Amino acid sequence: MPRHSLADFQALPYPILDVRAPIEFAQGHVPGALNLPLFTDEERARIGTTYKQVSQERAVHLGLEFFGPKMSTMVKQAKKLAPGKEVRLHCWRGGMRSGAVLWLLELAGFKVHLLDKGYKDYRRAVLASFAEPRLWRVLGGLTGSGKTDVLHALAAAPHQQPVLDLEGLAHHKGSAFGAIGQPAQPTQEQFENNLAAALVDLPPDAPVWVEDESRQIGRLTIPPALFEQLRTAPRYVLEVPRAARVAKLAAEYGAENPAELAAAIERLRKRLGGLATQQALAAVEAGDFARMVELVLDYYDKTYTYGLAQRPGEPARTFVPVAGCNPAANAATLVRAT
Repeated sequence: MPRHSLADFQALPYPILDVRAPIEFAQGHVPGALNLPLFTDEERARIGTTYKQVSQERAVHLGLEFFGPKMSTMVKQAKKLAPGKEVRLHCWRGGMRSGAVLWLLELAGFKVHLLDKGYKDYRRAVLASFAEPRLWRVLGGLTGSGKTDVLHALAAAPHQQPVLDLEGLAHHKGSAFGAIGQPAQPTQEQFENNLAAALVDLPPDAPVWVEDESRQIGRLTIPPALFEQLRTAPRYVLEVPRAARVAKLAAEYGAENPAELAAAIERLRKRLGGLATQQALAAVEAGDFARMVELVLDYYDKTYTYGLAQRPGEPARTFVPVAGCNPAANAATLVRAT
């Protein structure tokens, strides 16, 4: 059977069919891949148990028993997923599952390009990509400075600078309130896959803007090799007046579900203290979002200011004073500062 290296496989323009079980696909997959599972989750589990407890031969026979009745359905599904009848295909290790589906699809008139060593080899390359050195410019600033908006302004005309939006990839804004209004976070594995794909699209020899983040974004972790690069990159810190930050956050949170805001405040109870927590909850109930933001910012400003303390080996910070939270204006100021 024809096999492709990962680089050749990724360069091809055809749809990717992932024949692993749905539970494997949900855990993590090549961005843009389509799931054409050879076995259901239950069938895969039974085959694995048979392999361990009986024999490989009996496991193979059981797999064939499952495979036979669904061949016609799989071909029909493949035609829906890839009407052009030319596809890229992989399983976990490039073994029996992808080999069986390759045989079936070629029998049905498909042209199939198989990934040698399968998804396992793809994951190895994903994890290795985070250690590749890059030029970074880290955008910092106190909560409410509008850093994500500024990133998008840097990427747009007239600046068109390369940016990496970690919070966008993580579906989280990085605080106790970060999940509000966001889609569900991906799995850690899928976050890493999507992140690696985003890195491929960035120029390797030009500075890339990225927001200052802690190791965790919600329940996801920035890969250690990448995080170490960001820690030692030049950092540009927006200095936005507190009144402008309060107004921005109050407008944003005022449009959200009050129950979700209250739940986020409760998660901060130990850090805010009992009195501030009760006052913030009362402000949400009263619709006084500026007051709620003021109370919460006391905690976040102290935390972020402490985090700005320079660690050994890190470059000096460049502080960039701005008048407010206008993304276009602040992006232009940052470009001049660099």
